[in-house]
Amino acid sequence: MNESNCCDISREQVNLETSQISWKELQRFFAGGAAVFVAPGLDLVDVAYQFSIDNKDQVALWMQSNQVALVSDQQATDWFEADADVWAVVVKPWILVQK
Repeated sequence: MNESNCCDISREQVNLETSQISWKELQRFFAGGAAVFVAPGLDLVDVAYQFSIDNKDQVALWMQSNQVALVSDQQATDWFEADADVWAVVVKPWILVQK
């Protein structure tokens, strides 16, 4: 298996683990500081994949541009009050969410 097949399989696995879920079901992860917001302009699967391979440089760039950040108190409140659904994927120890 060459490297591109390896990476494609990993991205496919991440994609299969992505699902829509009620924000209210993720409150405990937010409370524990493990909920990470991914801006709508980014591909959630790609961000999760970069987290999973520990690509610190790319993640740092997204964080510097505020495209990836811990879910803010205001976001959490807004989503809770709206009973919002978010797209989410687990990349231990994080839960990446996109609204």
